[in-house]
Amino acid sequence: MNLDALWYAFRKNRPAVVGLAGLSAMVLLALFAALLAPADPMAMGGASLQAPTWLHLMGTDDLGRDSLSRFLFGARVSLTVGALAAATSCTIGICVGATAGYFGGWTDQVLMRSAEFMEVIPRFFLAILIVALFGASVFIIIGVIGLLSWPQIARLTRGEFLTLREREYVVAARAIGIGDGNLIFGEILPNAAPPLIVMATLQVSTAILLEAGLSFLGLGDPTRPSWGLMLNNAQPFIRTAWWLAFFPGIGIFLTVAALNLVGDGLGDVLNPRLRGR
Repeated sequence: MNLDALWYAFRKNRPAVVGLAGLSAMVLLALFAALLAPADPMAMGGASLQAPTWLHLMGTDDLGRDSLSRFLFGARVSLTVGALAAATSCTIGICVGATAGYFGGWTDQVLMRSAEFMEVIPRFFLAILIVALFGASVFIIIGVIGLLSWPQIARLTRGEFLTLREREYVVAARAIGIGDGNLIFGEILPNAAPPLIVMATLQVSTAILLEAGLSFLGLGDPTRPSWGLMLNNAQPFIRTAWWLAFFPGIGIFLTVAALNLVGDGLGDVLNPRLRGR
């Protein structure tokens, strides 16, 4: 199917279109945060714990910082962490899964046992330990989430390669002397891409939730406002300043829900067994 046909099939899935619209809106808010934010997100000195008004649409926090500005810049941090961490995990997972599925034998055994070992480790608690030891910068959080999230996509990639490596076009390409690298990345991987694309969207939402969880526990980068860090700052004021937790919580919920809806829609469109429903 070409892109026009894929888009035509995708837009028939109304929940997926709603998810795409919501995700696009959130991305635009993050991209233009500097233009849309009414104040510096780190600037203090205003009225503290002020409820939402026309002057401060999302209120202010305990230090007098504008919550709308922090929300917009927090969207940028959360989405950046989600996208880059997912890109890291997908890169590692695809390379590991492709190697295991294509070569098989002891290579497959070693790589898949490594993936299984990573899967049984409590990922969130290991992330807490690493961030606590090495510091809570955005780049460390991205690396930690990416390095701990690759086993799922590795197993999916391996399964696709096991299915595709003996197809006629692969056997024919091997027979005319095409090398392993070209077979893996030029022949098999493009045909294995549809389920991997769907998994990548889910990896982004997982990374956003992990970053929010780490920041909520006080392990986020204090120099960059994120939704999780806003939730952490809101803990002492849950009963007296509802807006401090409400708006970042809604941001996380809507973004993750939108990503999941888009992922489901892509799964329906890219899966040939579901395309004709």
